[in-house]
Amino acid sequence: MAQEFRKREEEEELVRRFEDILKRKATAFFDLEAYETIIYYYMDRAKHKKALQAVQMAIVQYPYSNELVAVKAQVLSNLQQYDEALDLLEQALNIHPGDLDILLSMGSIYSLQGRHDEAIALYEQALTLSDGDHDELYYSLGLAHQSKEDYGKAIECYKKAIEGNLNHEGALYELAYCLDVVGQLETSISYYRKFIDEDPFSAPAWYNLGIVCNKLERFDDAIEAYEFAIALDDNFASAWFNMGNALMSKQHYTKALDSFRKTIEIEGPSPEVYCCMGAAYEGLEQYDLGLKYYQKSTKLDSLYDEAWFGAGSCLEKQEKWYQALHFFNKAIKLDSQNADYWKAAAHAEFKIGNTISSISAYEEASHLGATDKEIWLNWSFIYYDRGEFEKAVEVMLNGLTELPDEPEFFYRIAIYLIEAGKFKEAFQYLENALLLNFEGHTVLFDFFQKPETQKALFKIIDQFRKDNPS
Repeated sequence: MAQEFRKREEEEELVRRFEDILKRKATAFFDLEAYETIIYYYMDRAKHKKALQAVQMAIVQYPYSNELVAVKAQVLSNLQQYDEALDLLEQALNIHPGDLDILLSMGSIYSLQGRHDEAIALYEQALTLSDGDHDELYYSLGLAHQSKEDYGKAIECYKKAIEGNLNHEGALYELAYCLDVVGQLETSISYYRKFIDEDPFSAPAWYNLGIVCNKLERFDDAIEAYEFAIALDDNFASAWFNMGNALMSKQHYTKALDSFRKTIEIEGPSPEVYCCMGAAYEGLEQYDLGLKYYQKSTKLDSLYDEAWFGAGSCLEKQEKWYQALHFFNKAIKLDSQNADYWKAAAHAEFKIGNTISSISAYEEASHLGATDKEIWLNWSFIYYDRGEFEKAVEVMLNGLTELPDEPEFFYRIAIYLIEAGKFKEAFQYLENALLLNFEGHTVLFDFFQKPETQKALFKIIDQFRKDNPS
């Protein structure tokens, strides 16, 4: 952990020196490894223009470096300058025909452009030219087939990648996804067990089995598989991390924290692990500690929207609405397509008293998460709270078009219609609600507290029960 911290400090010092040179418009010499460190530092933080400056300076000093050409193409690709990136790679390929890194980079750009057939042809050409390990090529080929929704061929490619490199996490993850899509994940357990039968002392084989069991939500089996992997290799950071997530799914938060701490001990802190620790403390209702670790995550990666949202969630649970809203808005700024972020912000706005902003946020959330019943229920409640019962009904009717058999919606519409004095219409919705879920009728008494109203409703419900014996 201390070593990882020193490494990060050295990286930041190197970047500071580089930026000082840019400011002074001076010239300086960095070795190739230092340039690569600077470039990837910027790329990891999505500072692609800075990365381009660095790679251009590097190429001036190292004009014959194939690695830098491939990196520059990657940076241009990140800036969506695909044609310039391809021109650069084609020039390099003319000088170094058959260079695997160049072919992989070209194929990646073709895929980003949606030119999947061209990417596949390029990867297949590279397979005939390459004498070394083919795992990365098969993985890229699998991604291209997957983009075309040809899951059968994608599965074949991912399996070949894994057979070449049992530790290829990307291929393992995508294989599990594709098997799940085609409904073969359960039956594929035997495929993963084959590796264990061949070598029962292979930590990666047990780890792979854990991934599949986790995907199947067989969390106990997943935890057991990760435990075998760790028993064989105590420094298997990914196994510790994944076991932590499986333990989180079982709500074993304290044990999960132990796994996450071990992950950090092995490979140093990361935004993802800190975020998971925040979630574990949140699960333990230790909200101050949860907030602390979510903030640690954002300090390592200010673009990690899940951590900003988690911090807001801890503050929300402490009813610190203004602070919670600040963090929810940070998350929305980073991922404006996440319905949960908008829903949380809408609730915080309502609690603060910003009704118009709350309504606007719920409307946005409804576009992104139309099948989330809480969005419609909470949004309609704002109008109910203001005495605008017909508008509350309108929101619920819109929700009903998305979730036509949701009994809570029928109960809520009946409640709003009763408040609006539209009793005949209300009883029609109430009858539908009782047919869908009779036990759900208790929600009526939460809204109608007066004994005489409750007595009248009870009579109606009791009569319905007599008329509709189960």
